[in-house]
Amino acid sequence: MPVISSQKPYRVGRSKTGLGLFATKPIKKGTRIIRYFGPILDSRIPEQDDIENKYLFELNGRWTIDGSVRKNLARYINHSCRPNAESDVRPRERKVFIRAIKNIEPGDEINYDYGTDYFKAYLKPIGCKCASCEKKRKKLRAEARAEKAKAKARAERKPKKVGAKGSAKKKLNGHAYGKANGRARA
Repeated sequence: MPVISSQKPYRVGRSKTGLGLFATKPIKKGTRIIRYFGPILDSRIPEQDDIENKYLFELNGRWTIDGSVRKNLARYINHSCRPNAESDVRPRERKVFIRAIKNIEPGDEINYDYGTDYFKAYLKPIGCKCASCEKKRKKLRAEARAEKAKAKARAERKPKKVGAKGSAKKKLNGHAYGKANGRARA
């Protein structure tokens, strides 16, 4: 494994979802950021197919990279539904590179879409914590609060209207009627 220079364009840091990989320098669109690496597992071997951890990166139906190796800093890249990077999978070479699909500024978290299988298995049950999903949930919560406030205001107005109607004379075909001195008016 080559020594990582201090000039690397990323660092591991705290994010909303735990640890994440953050840019320390501007990264241009299309630039390879980091390689996802680790032991290669063969799904045809039962002992290797039974390994369960969050850092497995499937290359194809047979080969999987076990990215739980501590030197694999790419494992800290979190999921996002609106990512700024993507995985460049090369199954024949058994390599995965993470490449920028947008210009990334220093301080921005590097993230990519983990795919539907991972999303359904791990993220959907607890809820996606990426910025775009958080923004959506925040908007939905605000709309729900506004709707609840409207319903509460409507409920408070109804008794006032009923009370006002009860004391006013009712109209029947444009003529007022009601009791006055115990007699009915027509």
